[in-house]
Amino acid sequence: MSDIIGPVLRDLTRRSGTDLQRWIDQVNALRGCAEPVRLSGESMTLNATTGEVLSSYTTQGEPHGQLMVRCKNRRASRCPSCAEEYRADTYHLIKAGLCGGDKGVPVSVGSHPRVLATLTAPTFGAVHRGPDKAGRVRVCHPRRNGPACWRRHGSDDELIGQPLQPDAYDYAGHVVWNAHAGELWRRFTTYLRRHLAAAAGMTQRAFNQSVKVSFAKVAEYQARGLVHFHAVIRLDGRADGPDAWPAPPCWATPGLLDAAIGSAAAAVRLDVEVPSLGRAFRLGFGEQVDVQSIAAFGDGCEISDQAVAGYVAKYATKAAESTGTLDRRVNGDDLAGLAERGVTRHAARLIRTCWHLGDIAAHPELADAKLRKWAHMLGFRGHFTTKSRGYSTTLGTLRGVRAEYTRRRLGRPDPTDETILVVAHWRYLGQGYTAAERQLVETVTGPSPGQGERRPSP
Repeated sequence: MSDIIGPVLRDLTRRSGTDLQRWIDQVNALRGCAEPVRLSGESMTLNATTGEVLSSYTTQGEPHGQLMVRCKNRRASRCPSCAEEYRADTYHLIKAGLCGGDKGVPVSVGSHPRVLATLTAPTFGAVHRGPDKAGRVRVCHPRRNGPACWRRHGSDDELIGQPLQPDAYDYAGHVVWNAHAGELWRRFTTYLRRHLAAAAGMTQRAFNQSVKVSFAKVAEYQARGLVHFHAVIRLDGRADGPDAWPAPPCWATPGLLDAAIGSAAAAVRLDVEVPSLGRAFRLGFGEQVDVQSIAAFGDGCEISDQAVAGYVAKYATKAAESTGTLDRRVNGDDLAGLAERGVTRHAARLIRTCWHLGDIAAHPELADAKLRKWAHMLGFRGHFTTKSRGYSTTLGTLRGVRAEYTRRRLGRPDPTDETILVVAHWRYLGQGYTAAERQLVETVTGPSPGQGERRPSP
């Protein structure tokens, strides 16, 4: 190890003109970030009235002349530390909208009708199945006549999610569905308001004037490579006063919401014409729609505020890599070596299908889907975490609170002060550690799981 770390130590001290402590300080400030972003530049804080320089900073005196900052990647496979911060923010966002009492949301929202809804994709072919929600191991076989597998797969079986008969699997339909999953969710939110109004015996205009539908949702990949949505859906009242979260009318019940979610999900349809394939895809959600009422926080029920917030937030840091694909974009040269990179046969075939259907010259109807860009995501290009405007606080607000805490702790001037002017210039140099730097980081801070190496700076 000394043969690897020794040259790094000499290079760091030579370039910085100081001892190694400043580099160690930067590493510690990253709080375990696996792929720090490297920047060079300078900033200057001025008195906007007098022009007096209050403080200045430049990276010229830093090791390598660079400043390392956290990557803020939400994927746990890329940076566990930054992903955990994102998960925690998502947890507090979800929980604030469930029970209130924090983040500017009143505690009264805890008494509003609230459910946890799961919307799944339809089937595109029989796949090997794992244990059910209760942990019971099931025999895996198709619902209709076709190939069957009579094995009972444990939760760690690599066959789970793989097609029983790959040549009969509808890979094109699978990719097209993933590519339009975001639009299906948007249509569902529109249909839900209509079905709630119909169930209440009201016109949609009258319903919208008395009830507001608020939600927060995350997308999760199933083992078969299709996304499905977990959503916290809440009914609020409407008011002209300062109360942004009034109680809904007494007739707005969890039962009404449950029934409307099921009927709205069944009604969602999206027709996608692809003449170049000689096909017309009629897209919609699958038959499995699960809706569970959320109990009050702290009452000992499994479906409680805290349990739901934790359940939803844990999916915010996961993406398609959990299905056997990659967590980075692919190019044409990658297609032949997917198996060597650990990609499963099913995921590799989905990636190649994305690449084939993403040929704009051959399939201009799918140009907007940008399937080649999102091939590593198996065609899905929507946001993993979204919420309605009035659900609760925002991730930006939570980050702002954290930044304000750091500013006060370090004694920095308030950037919102009109008498303060901050002038800065930054240049991106690269991302990640070199192999030798990573060895040194592990010596200083200990190893971090899931660390990768990306475009290190020279």
